[in-house]
Amino acid sequence: MPGDEACAPAAPTAANAPARAEQFIWLTARVLEQRRFAFHFLGGDADPVDAALGAYLGGDGGYGHALDPDLRGPLSHPLHTAHALRVLDGLGRCAGQRIERLCEHLARVSTPEGALAVTSPGPGGYPAAPYHPLYDDPPGDLPATGPIVGILHRNRVWHAWLFRATEFCWDRVENMRHPNPYEIQGAVAFLDGVPDRARASAAADRLGRLVRERRLVVLDPARQDPYPPVPGHAPGEHLYPHDFARHPRSLARGWFTDAEVRRSLHYLAGLQQPDGGWPVHRGEWAPGSSLERRPIATLEALLTLRAYGWPPAGATLPAPGAPR
Repeated sequence: MPGDEACAPAAPTAANAPARAEQFIWLTARVLEQRRFAFHFLGGDADPVDAALGAYLGGDGGYGHALDPDLRGPLSHPLHTAHALRVLDGLGRCAGQRIERLCEHLARVSTPEGALAVTSPGPGGYPAAPYHPLYDDPPGDLPATGPIVGILHRNRVWHAWLFRATEFCWDRVENMRHPNPYEIQGAVAFLDGVPDRARASAAADRLGRLVRERRLVVLDPARQDPYPPVPGHAPGEHLYPHDFARHPRSLARGWFTDAEVRRSLHYLAGLQQPDGGWPVHRGEWAPGSSLERRPIATLEALLTLRAYGWPPAGATLPAPGAPR
């Protein structure tokens, strides 16, 4: 009909990329991700983010209630804790009695060596992604422990449990021989925060050589076929330089040339979908989980791009407090 063109949505362009991302967040995200977007990109206050995060806090000092969308139900799990700490770290609020209680909780659910598993034992029956199986006695691993320990160290948190957890991480990092990409991510998150910077730098140099030798990272997104997919994960699931070096201060940034990082960021920016959000590169197991995951992936993409001063698809990301 005549006039329909005026009602049609604007075609995706570089100029409206940030606006499309914002629209996607308001349209699909949970309150927490909406508040985080407002804080990081619209000059919003930290208190509303903190309040939204508090809804996921359990009586045991840990976080649950599907804070990470892949684990449903009210139970506290280390995967939720890592998510909560990333949020608090972004707010500059990793301190105080809340963090002390959280460390006490982590000490209770850790293995004798101080390690954490992705999930903690608890009453069964709550849905979980098939790649996060629930065990009665789950083993500790680096992808679960490293990010938590790294953030706590970066925020100068002291707790007796951290000594054991730190030694576990050092042992896994320095004896890593046949890692998968997610173990490398856990190692980087640990090394970026641990106080012994000289030791961390030496460990990172060795891991960087290992990543390139074993082709664990796609260095040219235009040529993905030579790189093996992650075992046990979705077909075509790969990791790129920006997945390891999420900001230019990361030790993993030194693993890649400037050209490799530019290609990676250009690829990440180009992944923005027509609806304004970024996709999730993992197996879809539940509609609700996938719906909640995309705004999180969108926020992570925007924060990574802005950390490198890289506008998505050639547009300009709003800075905190910038006029809209």
